[in-house]
Amino acid sequence: MQFDLTEEQSMFRDAVAAFAQRHLAAGALERAHSDDYPWEVARMMAEQGLIGITIPEEKGGLGGSLMDAVIAIETIASVCPRSADVVQAGNFGAIRTFAQFASDAQKEQYLAPLLKGDGLISVAMTEPNAGSAVTELTTTAVPDGDGFRISGQKIFTTHGTHATVFLVYVRYGPGTGNIGSVLIERGQEGFSFGKPVRFLSGEEWNPLFFDNVHVPKDKVLLGPGGFKQQMSGFNVERIGNTARSLALGRYAFNAAVEHAKTRKQFGRALCEFQGLQWKFAEMKLKLDAAQLLLYRAATNADKGLPSPDETAIAKVACNRAGFDCANEAMQVMGGAGYSQDGLVEYCLRRTRGWMIAGGAIEILLNRIAEGVFDMRFPQGPARA
Repeated sequence: MQFDLTEEQSMFRDAVAAFAQRHLAAGALERAHSDDYPWEVARMMAEQGLIGITIPEEKGGLGGSLMDAVIAIETIASVCPRSADVVQAGNFGAIRTFAQFASDAQKEQYLAPLLKGDGLISVAMTEPNAGSAVTELTTTAVPDGDGFRISGQKIFTTHGTHATVFLVYVRYGPGTGNIGSVLIERGQEGFSFGKPVRFLSGEEWNPLFFDNVHVPKDKVLLGPGGFKQQMSGFNVERIGNTARSLALGRYAFNAAVEHAKTRKQFGRALCEFQGLQWKFAEMKLKLDAAQLLLYRAATNADKGLPSPDETAIAKVACNRAGFDCANEAMQVMGGAGYSQDGLVEYCLRRTRGWMIAGGAIEILLNRIAEGVFDMRFPQGPARA
């Protein structure tokens, strides 16, 4: 087994690191506390070839591997944690599902601006009564002439305040088999937004309301029977979430290492105190172990679709490691870590959110247990 990056991967990482230091390091703190989406970063990344990495060349992307995208998101996050969101949006999220299943006409209309960093696509999936139980969504798609009428509500939509187009999960009829998705643009008649709400992370989301929105057939991404295809792409999104969790935990860890080497108390550097040495040793163990699980999931996914088991294991491990290390880094740094003058507190807030978003840890533990016992454990009530 090979645990080192290949020569090509190492060269790619070094090129991304040089780009990040040159263009992103200076404004990292300001970006972390800005409400705006970093459009200027998205356009620079597009020019640098950091958007569309995982999309095949014949579909307009760069034809790279999932591991390439993981390297990119980790490397960017090590310099500017906020800019890692652009790598996520441009490689792991709705853009990949869209590129995989979109028609030629849909790709011609939407994919080009997304790959240039001029557009942003957001998944509208979660509803007030359908979060982890996504199969219970109630947003309806009712046939109407040459298309459908969409009615319902969505919440907790990532980038919902900035996206130019939304991939909306809808129900064409009863049962899981009748769940699919449609494309709805910002500003479309009947599509409105509620008041923005701020997460602990600082990100904003707003409720989305669909009041009899007309969607022509050529804006249907996946019709009835497309639910499994749709969810197959969700594991890729989880890989991105997983990589960011780990990367922000490592960012906080590295900041704490530098602090412990230079900060003195009682006439000694903090790193000379055994209690803190043990903290750093534990953090290093968690980060390295989680990274191996992440790389296993990403590398094996390049041979096909990501394994749900390996993805779940990697996400749980990286979510926990990222948050635990950011938390311990803050404790080591004291007021300097707790202050918004630095990014450790930002890393803590962001990593906490990813223990919920993209598949809550408890749901993933259920999935892991299913793999252990080779059995399905439905969470809903028993059928009569």
